[in-house]
Amino acid sequence: MEIKLYVGNLSYNTAEDSLRDLFSQAGTVTSVDLIKDRMTGSSKGFAFVQMSSQSEAENAIRMFNGHQLDNREIKVSIARPREESGSGGFGGPRRSGGGYGRGPSNRGERRGGGGQRRY
Repeated sequence: MEIKLYVGNLSYNTAEDSLRDLFSQAGTVTSVDLIKDRMTGSSKGFAFVQMSSQSEAENAIRMFNGHQLDNREIKVSIARPREESGSGGFGGPRRSGGGYGRGPSNRGERRGGGGQRRY
C-alpha cells in the first residue's frame, strides 16, 4: 500500500530530482510532486513524496524529518487527506439567513432609500 508523505520547509530552489534521490535512500519512491505556483511556476516550498509501503514511509520520516536539504531543515510527516472546501464561495461555509454578512431580514423592514413613498 502506497503512503503519501508531506515534505515542508523546502528551499524554493529544491528540485523534484533531488527529493527523489534523497527519499530513495529510505525505500522505493513511487512519485514526487513538488507544488508550484500556477502563475509564476516557482516552488511553494512543499512537496508530496509517495513511498511504496508503510514501513518505508516511516523509515523516511525517521531519516529525514529535521534533515538539512539546500540549507533548510525540512519537515516530513504522513500527508493528511485533502479537506473539501465549503460550497459557500470565497473559501468558507455558506451562512444561513442572508448572504454576504447581512444577517436575517425582517420581511416588513424597509431597507435603503430611493423610490416613491406611498400614502
